[in-house]
Amino acid sequence: MFLLPFERLPREFRCDEVKKYYDILDKKRPSLFLKRVMDIFLALIMIVLLLIPMAVIAVIIKATSKGPVLYKQERVTTYNKHFMIWKFRTMRVGADQAGALVTSAHDNRVTGIGGTLRKFRLDELPQVFHVLSGKMSFVGTRPEVPKFVERYTPEMMATLLMPAGITSLASIRFKDEDAIIGDVSDPDEVDRIYVEKVLPEKMKYNLKYIYRFGFRRDIYLMLSTVKHVIS
Repeated sequence: MFLLPFERLPREFRCDEVKKYYDILDKKRPSLFLKRVMDIFLALIMIVLLLIPMAVIAVIIKATSKGPVLYKQERVTTYNKHFMIWKFRTMRVGADQAGALVTSAHDNRVTGIGGTLRKFRLDELPQVFHVLSGKMSFVGTRPEVPKFVERYTPEMMATLLMPAGITSLASIRFKDEDAIIGDVSDPDEVDRIYVEKVLPEKMKYNLKYIYRFGFRRDIYLMLSTVKHVIS
């Protein structure tokens, strides 16, 4: 990935809280380059290998519930840029307008096949195309919706110095995030719990990732993700 000079970063990044993380990444430009090379290489391989499985998933989704195969939503990635993320649809159409932006335990908006796709993180497979384009990386902070990014502290903005990721240490630690939120049904309350309790804890791991960033650590996190999904 390409790291902009600090003085050319968007204004919200030019603060002391972000600078300390920027300086860490600035010293690790070779690792950032290798990270991008690995992303492109693995994305190309995965697209070839997963085309048929993704086609099968698409057919199952279409056959078991009404609506499009893909779910698209505005998210935030490097330098606070917005993009439309792709996922296999796991909820009924209009679910994000009918409830909270995050799911709670036993959320009745999730379809039958959607629950299985989420359990094994198969709904994330279309994001491999975002990795190839550079909007995302295999490892990095999960992309949030703009509504939640607006609540970031200055230090949290440092997580946007790098592309959003498909997996991360926070994703592994909070793989049962909906269970943490519980059976809360009120959308505003679900969002409040997420912003005030879940997001700050996830950000501790995301910031720790930047502090300890390295090419080999990315490989370790990808392997750990596979291990946790299988187990």
